[in-house]
Amino acid sequence: MRIENKQLRDFLLDSSLLDVKMVDENFEEAEKGNQKLGDLLMSKKLINEIELRKLYSYILGIPFVNLEKETIASDILQIIPEPIAKKYEIIAFEKVGNDLKVAMKNPEDLQTIDFIRKKTGLKIVPCLTTEESIRAILKQYEKSLKAEFGDIISKNSEDVDSGAGSDDLEKIAQDLPIIRIVDTLLKHAILQSASDIHVEPGEKEVHVRYRIDGVLHEAMTLPRQVLDGLVARIKVLSNLKLDEHRLPQDGRFKIEKDGYKISFRVSMLPVFEGEKIVMRLLDETSKGLTLEKMGLNGNALEAVHRHIKRPNGMVLVTGPTGSGKTTTLYTIMDILNTPEVNISTVEDPVEYRMVRVNQTQTNAKIGMTFAAALRALLRQDPDIIMVGEIRDGETMQIAVEAAMTGHLVLSTLHTNSAAGTLPRLLDMGAEAFLVASTVNVIIGQRLVRKLCNECKVAYNLGEKEVKALSANFEMSEILEMLKKVEDLGGTINSKSNWKNISFYRPKGCEQCSNEGYHGRLGIYEVLEMNEIIGKLITSNASSDDIEKKARENGMRTMGEDGFIKAVQGITSIEEVMRVTKE
Repeated sequence: MRIENKQLRDFLLDSSLLDVKMVDENFEEAEKGNQKLGDLLMSKKLINEIELRKLYSYILGIPFVNLEKETIASDILQIIPEPIAKKYEIIAFEKVGNDLKVAMKNPEDLQTIDFIRKKTGLKIVPCLTTEESIRAILKQYEKSLKAEFGDIISKNSEDVDSGAGSDDLEKIAQDLPIIRIVDTLLKHAILQSASDIHVEPGEKEVHVRYRIDGVLHEAMTLPRQVLDGLVARIKVLSNLKLDEHRLPQDGRFKIEKDGYKISFRVSMLPVFEGEKIVMRLLDETSKGLTLEKMGLNGNALEAVHRHIKRPNGMVLVTGPTGSGKTTTLYTIMDILNTPEVNISTVEDPVEYRMVRVNQTQTNAKIGMTFAAALRALLRQDPDIIMVGEIRDGETMQIAVEAAMTGHLVLSTLHTNSAAGTLPRLLDMGAEAFLVASTVNVIIGQRLVRKLCNECKVAYNLGEKEVKALSANFEMSEILEMLKKVEDLGGTINSKSNWKNISFYRPKGCEQCSNEGYHGRLGIYEVLEMNEIIGKLITSNASSDDIEKKARENGMRTMGEDGFIKAVQGITSIEEVMRVTKE
């Protein structure tokens, strides 16, 4: 909002909320530091958010509303769909005739107001509110959605014909009850930010589970009679064969509405009780992901940026399934994607569509393997090549040759650590001297859940806990490493020990659905190739020897990176343990 520091100062002096001297001192400080006076006063706890927002509302001549303890009728709330309310931080809270009152943090955002006006066809009356109000009302969406889902299941499942023959499958798939059930199931998953939906048939019922932040959660149980219709509906959406029940099938479809664009990758697998469906959700609107936001920082981030800017060589990302390797590769491609370069990819399957990137999908049935596609791709004059995964010796051989002949090759491998990648390449038949001369950098990674900022609880490690952790981590080495880390905000000094270093554990609150965690980010180890590591590879050294030397050269392991993020209060030691112990 365009409120000048001088305007706020004058109002504060008129309102006598704060001492004149205090207002003037903070005004000077804000002007010198090029800060907003309101933010400065709030950070010093001289004024709270509600008082500040009320002052802003006087200055702007816009009404102020506090909705923290209000309950809004579902029909009013749903006038603005949740994805839009979340994205633009705008809430509908009252409707009188053709006037819709909306609460916003920035009522001067005319673009959003106009967008809502066109979408609803109503006259929009903007009001100023607090962040806490917006947050409280957003929770009400979820409650009304759960209620809506319960109604849909109870009302519609009785209307579904369960004993359908193959001729009727198409008819069932178009039935209103089934369409409602599938739509609600997908909408629910999108609003909970699930990455996968599992629909699992049992003897008497159908279980639906969502994977949220890497962990599966029981979402709902449906009556058995909806199974055939559910399977048929998803097959129709994904363009799969309706009458094929004995073979696995793969397809995809897309949903675009309410400001989001989600692509669903569908896998059907025959199981004893019917067909199991797994749908992977890929958010095509989530742009602007950076390596920093993903959790890479400090020397590791600099090393990655340095090596991806090189004109040739290999950049490898390693880790188990579901550790975010593909996301890292897409983020790197996004950084490199300029009109001056030709980026080509070979993937199985193509997960996200990228502008100006030539993406090729493999198809083993017709001989379009990674190796065959990669060979053809090299005749397409690429500057940067992304190979979804190096699975076999042939693909690896072509990738190494491409890196030698002036291309930058980005790819992934399934190994437990960055150092373990180098011996793995040799096992696949690569020449040691070629690996040493073509690999630029290896990024090892895992995904940990982030602690909820609203409810995390601080604690200190006792002797027993340190002893238990010593079974998996070199605790004395980690302590020395933590003392040298600069970005811990002065929380650790040379005299620190495990007893006086604060860590955090999850508690659970409404904000994080009582999970204690919300969202995920990566922990990383970045191994840079240099002459010393190159010599170790050519002398057939083990991954332990390579890791030891890389650590001497300044590499932090994933465990160490995890401990730094645990001390910063971003994640918990339990999460770091969960993803790093082998």
